[in-house]
Amino acid sequence: MPQPLSRLRLNLDFMPSPAPDRPGLLIRDPYRYSDAMLIVPPPLVAGLQFFDGEQTDLDLRKYLVDLTGELDVAELQEHLVENLSKAGFLEDENFERLREKRHREFAESLVREPAHAGGAYPGETSPLRETLSHYMAGAEQAAESDGLIGIAAPHVSPFGGWESYRAAYAAMPRQMPERTFVILGTSHYGEPERFGLTRKAFATPYGTAQTDVALVDRLVERGGKAAKIEDYCHAVEHSIEFQIIFLQHLYGPDIRILPILCGPYAMSIHRGGAPESNDDVKRFLGALGNLAEQKQDKLFWVLGIDMAHMGRRYGDNFSATAEQAEMTEVAERDHKRIEHMLTADAAGFWDLVQENQDDLKWCGSSPIYTFLKAVPKTRGKLERYQQWNIDPQSVVTFAGMTFRKD
Repeated sequence: MPQPLSRLRLNLDFMPSPAPDRPGLLIRDPYRYSDAMLIVPPPLVAGLQFFDGEQTDLDLRKYLVDLTGELDVAELQEHLVENLSKAGFLEDENFERLREKRHREFAESLVREPAHAGGAYPGETSPLRETLSHYMAGAEQAAESDGLIGIAAPHVSPFGGWESYRAAYAAMPRQMPERTFVILGTSHYGEPERFGLTRKAFATPYGTAQTDVALVDRLVERGGKAAKIEDYCHAVEHSIEFQIIFLQHLYGPDIRILPILCGPYAMSIHRGGAPESNDDVKRFLGALGNLAEQKQDKLFWVLGIDMAHMGRRYGDNFSATAEQAEMTEVAERDHKRIEHMLTADAAGFWDLVQENQDDLKWCGSSPIYTFLKAVPKTRGKLERYQQWNIDPQSVVTFAGMTFRKD
């Protein structure tokens, strides 16, 4: 009996090829289990549908025969299957080996190595300092905290969102009393209704930021099943890494952090109800809220969040251009959500997120709601709102915000 083809992993990145001389579908692994990138030629893209775990090599062979008009397609078929497997893009034994290896390496590492240095930002100290100094140029840093307890900044690539990064980080005082920076980052790859924690220090070109292990242990102990310790997603996630380099730029490499990756509240968005209607989420939010109440001035909150994701890249049937056409309505809807954030109205904010099952695709909604529940008595200020074309057909929105004691 013919055996089903291995399933194509659904957690890969799929996008049009950026190379004009090599059209097709670009596939890459955001989890970095594999460093491979494949461009599937246009005629073969439809053939990926046969890698669903149910259809067999005979089904694929028939498709290729019909496609090419040739009876002998064995070499073409073998080439397609072999390349997908070698790249780690199929749910097969090779992928299991790659995943196990990467998880083991992360678990055994003493530090979380920088995943985006040399790409999203310079990988050497002096060029990084020059780049961030350029981004922050013209902004006068606050002399005192003035009751400031937190900021929200983008996690989009700094070169695309530097004005909003600057608006948020310029509000921070020149001198920061010894505090732990609680960094709530979007977990793009993490499990829904889970909070990714790690005890590892975070290395960057500036140096090593130390994780407040005692606070991590406290959340693991009191946060229940929603707390996922040594979450591999930390190894590849950028939403926390980008905040750390800005914090180190301001206060030196030896900052102390509590990095928390907030998985999506998918159950709440798709089924209704508040996120804390999930008992595991409720327990973790309670533990984080108790920590915020007891530590208060010993903590400073940093949210690494982007907002709407619109256009072809994100599955919409239109091309998006910043500040034009559909994006003007998106801006209005974004600001309505922001208003609820600034008034610490967690329930009102979440009501808007749940509309149309979050058709704006705010990837930062989970860290925002987590902050509003953990630190409910705040008043916020919008420092800057932006829309940015991440590619010619797609737009990401984000903002710089500040939060003070109410």
